[in-house]
Amino acid sequence: MRRPSALKIALAHAGLSAIALAVLYPVLWVLKMALTPSQAFSLDPSPIPADPSLANFADLVGATDMDGNYLFFRQLWNSVAVALATTVIGVGLATTAAYAFSRFSFRGRKAGMNLLLVTQMFPGVVMMIPLYIILERLALLDTLSGLALVYATTAVPFCVWMLKGYFDTIPRELEEAAVMDGMGRLAIFRRIVLPLARPGIVVTALFSFMTAWNEFILAATFMSDPGMFTLPVALQRFVGDYSTEWGRFAAGAVLVSIPVMGLFFALQRHLVGGLTAGGVKG
Repeated sequence: MRRPSALKIALAHAGLSAIALAVLYPVLWVLKMALTPSQAFSLDPSPIPADPSLANFADLVGATDMDGNYLFFRQLWNSVAVALATTVIGVGLATTAAYAFSRFSFRGRKAGMNLLLVTQMFPGVVMMIPLYIILERLALLDTLSGLALVYATTAVPFCVWMLKGYFDTIPRELEEAAVMDGMGRLAIFRRIVLPLARPGIVVTALFSFMTAWNEFILAATFMSDPGMFTLPVALQRFVGDYSTEWGRFAAGAVLVSIPVMGLFFALQRHLVGGLTAGGVKG
């Protein structure tokens, strides 16, 4: 193949640089707002802060309740606990269910998969009133366990569909060979299928974690105690009826994004394998 000319390479790099700048500009602009002490909405298009300061981050992290307890760290723990519980419940129940849908033939198999798909067609706000009544009857309002159970109701169907598709890409011949060696179904699932499905499980767990981490409407409805707020709900208090504390809101948005960014960087090796699984056969 003939090597492309220097002009084509330069144009390609210039185009990629322009695309990268367009994608990163909103992030840099939010970071500029977070580093600007003023709470006014800046109309300056430059993403570089004129007088950078960490005052907004200090105000956000140092906020306390009436008893003197730091709210940010409590709300951070709430978000982490709810997101982890949702991920564990969703992925834990979905792995066995997805494996059954992928490997076994039974009555109602297709109808069950279609039913799980139908549940994904309705937004969470449609179920908000019945879920509120259920949590109230079970005395789970303003509790992290109740919020995690609500998130799990939407996480399980999503995880089943994601993992079922990944289990379908694992060759059945590997399991048949293990059966010939005398290995039981549970051992095959635990020692062969789960290790091979690790990229798909990681991707599914990450999406489940992100959904629970970023969800706002249900958390704002079921939680009324500031000490039980998750971080997205806590950020909403900076948006008032007549004014908005843009600097602190931007600082909070940056802090909320850091854990998810860290997960992406830590799991990027598995993400590439999980997202491209099934794209190539042979």
